[in-house]
Amino acid sequence: MRDVSRMRWLTRLIVLLWAIALPQPGFAADTTGGAHEQAQRQITQPANNAPFWRDVRRGENTYQTTQVRGLETNVLIQTEGQTWRLLRPPVYSVGGFIVMLALLGIFGYYLWRGSIKLHEPPTGKLIRRFSDLDRFAHWTVAISFVTLAITGVMMTFGKYLLLPVFGYTLFSWLAIFAKNLHNFVAPVFLLALPLLILVFIRDNGLKRYDVEWLKTFGGMLSKTGTEVPSGRFNAGEKAVFWVMVCILSVVLCISGVVMLFANFEQGRLTMQSANIVHVVAALLAIAMAIFHIYLGTIGMKGAYKAMRTGYVDETWAREHHEIWYEEVKAGTARQQFAENVPPRIRMQVEQSVDQGISEATPREQ
Repeated sequence: MRDVSRMRWLTRLIVLLWAIALPQPGFAADTTGGAHEQAQRQITQPANNAPFWRDVRRGENTYQTTQVRGLETNVLIQTEGQTWRLLRPPVYSVGGFIVMLALLGIFGYYLWRGSIKLHEPPTGKLIRRFSDLDRFAHWTVAISFVTLAITGVMMTFGKYLLLPVFGYTLFSWLAIFAKNLHNFVAPVFLLALPLLILVFIRDNGLKRYDVEWLKTFGGMLSKTGTEVPSGRFNAGEKAVFWVMVCILSVVLCISGVVMLFANFEQGRLTMQSANIVHVVAALLAIAMAIFHIYLGTIGMKGAYKAMRTGYVDETWAREHHEIWYEEVKAGTARQQFAENVPPRIRMQVEQSVDQGISEATPREQ
């Protein structure tokens, strides 16, 4: 019996060794193909797995599977990611250059022209230029936009500008803070933007007199020139409204939602494309906002107080928006002369226009 058992065990061992030694179907082709070449490459060029990873990137000759369920979960390497990585630096460079040109342009213009002041003294009669709803919509969008712009610039250019100055530890804290603040302020901007568009779209329609304003840029290119008559908003303000608010800001909201809420089953290519679009729109919007903020603060006396208090002096309205002023006088505009203005508000408006009177113009006694 022992001899029989030994013979059976020996027979099985011979069969097993013979099966291992025989070439299996397709094995010879694979040995003489990529696997054999890869083995030879490891001898002549150790650690050079370029052919293998090229196949993985192309998704060819590889079977990729995963237990995780979801879009692109079985994609080991996303080829478009390399294109996105290489595209970002030149886009950032060009966008940053445009923003710097805007800053330098505003600085040079201020040195040349200074603040735009009134030619005539104020009359003391105030017009209610902006309602409470107007100012609420404007300041909500303005504050959220500036917050998003600052944090966005920190995330975009921080590695190149802030990291060498602050070092890794402090920059890490700043980058994390900027990212979280950006993400939580974004929904505020997203909700306030439609309100701003609805509130101001009525007075931003293009008129024939806007063409005349554009021909000389409203007289702003002359140190002493008077402004071209305009409606409630001049052609420059209308350009800011339509381009920066209605186009670029809407693009920012859509692309931001694509990146912020990744649970809509958008793929990585979609999010990478949204990132490039978002950065381009943001830098262009920031460049336009620089001009708007300048003219709304130190660039034109009385403009900031107008949006802060809602009131402007009659002289300010006549010199900066003559057509709108005539409509107010005729009673055809929605805005009217204000009678019962709170003393605190009246004092703020008077102080702003007093400071905005040209030195060459004597103040009436």
